[in-house]
Amino acid sequence: MAIDTVTDVFEEHRPVLMGVAYRMLGRVADAEDVVQDAWLRWSQADRDEVREPRAYLVRVTTRLAIDRLRQAQARREAYVGPWLPEPLVTDFGASAPDTAETAVLADSVSLAVLVVLESLSPLERAVFVLREAFGFPFAEIATTLERSESAVRQLAGRARRHVDERRPRYEVDPAERRDLTERFLAAATGGDLAGLMTLLAPDVRLVGDSGGKSKAPLRVVESADKVGRFVHGVAGKGAGLTVRFVEVNGGPAVLLLDEGKPDTVVQLEIAGGRIQCVYLVRNPDKLASLA
Repeated sequence: MAIDTVTDVFEEHRPVLMGVAYRMLGRVADAEDVVQDAWLRWSQADRDEVREPRAYLVRVTTRLAIDRLRQAQARREAYVGPWLPEPLVTDFGASAPDTAETAVLADSVSLAVLVVLESLSPLERAVFVLREAFGFPFAEIATTLERSESAVRQLAGRARRHVDERRPRYEVDPAERRDLTERFLAAATGGDLAGLMTLLAPDVRLVGDSGGKSKAPLRVVESADKVGRFVHGVAGKGAGLTVRFVEVNGGPAVLLLDEGKPDTVVQLEIAGGRIQCVYLVRNPDKLASLA
């Protein structure tokens, strides 16, 4: 196989490999490292022994991601404050040709789902990602993980139940999320506390991720009164920041820039026409890819 063909085959499958790695790890940089390692193994492999390049590449990527996830989980025990996934700019384009598939992809990469996936074991997470997000057959997942098909089915069932029990039941209507995001931003920047309170569910939560490297709550803020007053207070200190609407993790979000540098990503989760959760990502390490 000529080197340009080797590269072309890998690039053809790169979006799937990146999708698997990011959903496994929740970090763009970590996912890119895993995909790069997968490329090195692919470029050195005996391709006469590789009958299905896609299956081979997904298998290598998944195993590398599991190893890295095990290392990352140990580091996250010492993480300062709440941990959120790194925001990923999503533009599924031609990779999702119909609305139903786009909805599945968006849901599987949402911040709410990725937070729940953090509580799965690495093997459970791998099975969930490969099965639920990409629809791989159980037999292929079993080969990838070097487990029996029955064991993989048990892992899948356990992971599915765990996610169903813990994931919040948020709506994913893009138009409604965009509308409430714009109204939330207008009320916050306009100092309209009363207007802000009308948008918040009584039990709304605010989760801020700074990693101890910028200012954000070190605990989850709960209740409409506390979240509303917190947002009202910090918004008044944001004069001079540039506001840009972006799509991250399958939904609308606000990117705040300070002199052109990403400062904060704000994303809302909606249910029943009210804001149920406010995610604030302020760890500069997690905003670098948005520059």
